[in-house]
Amino acid sequence: MSTLDIEQQLRQLETDEERVLQWRRDALEQAGYPSRLALKLALRTEVDLHLASELLRRGCPADTAVQILL
Repeated sequence: MSTLDIEQQLRQLETDEERVLQWRRDALEQAGYPSRLALKLALRTEVDLHLASELLRRGCPADTAVQILL
């Protein structure tokens, strides 16, 4: 594998990671998290998006939900 191939794969990986981050952030914002908290949670891949959404759906304030999730 050439250096050019490796560089191309690294660029694609960065692009894929950026897409996943944006998707996670969008999902959290749609669930009701303010942008800054959605980004904070989206960056932490161990955070379960379903649980994060469920906490808000059940009436948990966003700040408290973030403390629980992190």
